[in-house]
Amino acid sequence: MLVWHASLYGSWIVDDAAITFAYARNIAEGLGPVVHPGAVAVEGFSNPAWLLLLVIGRFFGVFDRGTLFGIPDYILFPKALAALCCAGLLAVCFTVARRVSRRPAAVTGAVGCVLAAIPSFVIWCFSGLENSLFALAVVALAGVLFHAALDNRLDTAKVAVLAGGVAAVAALTRPDGLIYLLAYPLVLVLCLRKGVRFAALSFLAFAVPFGGYLVWRLATFGILVPNTAVAKHQGFPLPSDLMRLGPVIMYVGIPAAVVLVALLVMAAVRPGWFNGGFVALAVPWTLAVLAYAALEPDWMAQHRFATPIWALSALIGVIAAGKVVMRLRYIAAVPVIIAIVAAGTGFVGSAKEFHDKPTFPMCLVAERYGRMVNQYADTLGLGNASVLAPDLGGLAMTTRLSIVDMAGLADTRIAEYTRDDDMAGLRDYVFDVARPTFIVSHGVWNGGTGVALDPRIERDYYEIYRHDQASDWVRKDAVPDLARLQRARRYAAKAVPEIDRRIGELPRRSCGETLRAGQVNGATSP
Repeated sequence: MLVWHASLYGSWIVDDAAITFAYARNIAEGLGPVVHPGAVAVEGFSNPAWLLLLVIGRFFGVFDRGTLFGIPDYILFPKALAALCCAGLLAVCFTVARRVSRRPAAVTGAVGCVLAAIPSFVIWCFSGLENSLFALAVVALAGVLFHAALDNRLDTAKVAVLAGGVAAVAALTRPDGLIYLLAYPLVLVLCLRKGVRFAALSFLAFAVPFGGYLVWRLATFGILVPNTAVAKHQGFPLPSDLMRLGPVIMYVGIPAAVVLVALLVMAAVRPGWFNGGFVALAVPWTLAVLAYAALEPDWMAQHRFATPIWALSALIGVIAAGKVVMRLRYIAAVPVIIAIVAAGTGFVGSAKEFHDKPTFPMCLVAERYGRMVNQYADTLGLGNASVLAPDLGGLAMTTRLSIVDMAGLADTRIAEYTRDDDMAGLRDYVFDVARPTFIVSHGVWNGGTGVALDPRIERDYYEIYRHDQASDWVRKDAVPDLARLQRARRYAAKAVPEIDRRIGELPRRSCGETLRAGQVNGATSP
């Protein structure tokens, strides 16, 4: 059912995922951790474990090479990885269910159905991003702790090392995964009231892979955190951050949230429901909730950072609901059914809304800003050129130009200006230092950075195209003659409406068999 739900969104891959795709391509080709050939090494990704899987896929010729079974592999491979991770997650759920239920297959099936019903979980697991691997790592850690608690093996070296290693995978999959380093020590303290030696051993097991990556990061990029964290100015968590959980609660609905909390409380006071292993599941769940609250709010729809919450809530909630219904029958079934109906109604609306207007698709960026700006450069006869753009993924996969990343994810200078909220400094850097050949901007980026409103853009750039809040410019000193500029303008006047006409199709279909540097938009000719 998870795969079926994911198929409703077709070939949609979010543009941010293609940033990691571009890094995977360049690493596999021996160019190093750069977003495009010739760029300075900047850690514009925050998911090294997922990046590694993509690099391996490219080495074996199943990613970013062509088609598999008639489907572009840049679509099929990450979605197949997501399906495998979801299958692994459910396998872990089965091992947990087998310890607390006489019908583990039914419990696992119910967990799968709950997850398949949550658009947020399905959308982001199959977005091309690392969510599915992250959810698998967190649930696997909970499973390790759960089985160790039931077998009275929490204070053993094997469990300590395994817990530390799995926590390291989570931390190398997403930056907020670092919080799961605390899961094993907390479970030790809550269950055994001891275990300092084994907690230290778990930290050591965590430190070997994660510390090794930090050393490499410092040596390669000269910074201890990914550049993405700088660009997004992630701050230290505060108690007030818990208010960020409000939209998640409203997403599932008040009835479902109340029922889940009631189930958690009942499970806590009835340890027999989980054979004494409830704490081992509740601690990772609590850490997932705290991690979500601590993160800076994400502009993307459907609660991208909530994936581990959904996975652990489904596992704990299904097991606890089964125990309650078996004991109280109809009395307990009524509120559970009300919660399911209320949440399900909201989920249907959320799924339809995302289906009709998905978060920024990679193919739209590849068509509109990668291939189209390539055509501008070809029309103007420009060899070496650069482009300033706010959307990086599809652009990095298709442009032949050097990229100046307006969002700062792959540009340390812009990331620092963004962190310091120094938009005047950012504009000075753009116009006086970077001096990109082309500038493309749209929507909130126009006013947010002020680049599109700066008087220097009229002084230094010709406008190629403007429509609504989207504008394209080219540096005046890069234009060899005005006749070529007019050709580029005529091309844009035809190409952009054609792309806009197909904008509803782009999220759900691929943008060609391959994504390659130098491709141009095939919608029309200049």
